[in-house]
Amino acid sequence: MNIVRDKSLPRIDYDHVMSLTKASAHAWTEKDAILYALGIGMGADPLDETELRFVYEDSLKVFPTFPVVVGFHGGALEDIGIDYRYVLHGEHAVTLHRPFPASGRASAASRISGAWDKGAAKGAIFSQEKILTLDGDTQPLATLQTTSFARAEGGFGGPRDGQPSPHRPPSRSPDHILRIATTPGQALLYRQSGDLNPLHADPGTARAAGYERPILHGLCSFAICCRAVMATYCNFDPSRIQHHQVRFSAPVYPGETLAIALWKDGKTVSFEARVESRGITAIRNGLTLLTE
Repeated sequence: MNIVRDKSLPRIDYDHVMSLTKASAHAWTEKDAILYALGIGMGADPLDETELRFVYEDSLKVFPTFPVVVGFHGGALEDIGIDYRYVLHGEHAVTLHRPFPASGRASAASRISGAWDKGAAKGAIFSQEKILTLDGDTQPLATLQTTSFARAEGGFGGPRDGQPSPHRPPSRSPDHILRIATTPGQALLYRQSGDLNPLHADPGTARAAGYERPILHGLCSFAICCRAVMATYCNFDPSRIQHHQVRFSAPVYPGETLAIALWKDGKTVSFEARVESRGITAIRNGLTLLTE
């Protein structure tokens, strides 16, 4: 693909990028929490009472990765001047500082936590930290970390070194492998939680971007990996999840099955997710930290 940055965009200056901050406000309801859980595949069996707790308002439980859609919009990354035609979602993480309520209002403060120049024609990496705090509170509720690979922004003059090293899974064979199937229409449902990028819905947009058909949201795969951790080690108790992070390495098509390899060492769970039918690894360097 011939990548040419939009000449109408402002020149990117490293010092300016690193000074960027943004405040935003967010609100959500029980319906939003339920819609999100349905979008990541919870409740596929309506008689499974464990999963039902995440999709039924009676004694509703909030899935631990739900904060990523609550805080999806309104961050400092939006003000860098990236050519979003050529952006790839690189990494994502959520840290839960306390139980996330099923409804509420929160303020958020975001900042650029890192910017790295891979070189001209090689792209750039930008990371954003966003902290959510419930209205009326002073202590953080959740912290979101987003890393984007901006393929048109290489050569802007930032540092080439210093990017945090990814988490490495153990070298031994996985302790467990859990296979979770997605559905052909899953992206159409998941996008109702806020990411309306037509890449996940419109066949023409997907083909123009080089895909055979619309792809599943990376953050849906992110949550499906958390489902695997919850099912294998937590008995679907959301209070057991303290931190969850992934690196995206290949797209998933709706209807494909993710084979999630899991390793547990104390309170640390490492994981990777493959689409075995195509022989690709979609999620690498996965890490979940559990509470006691």
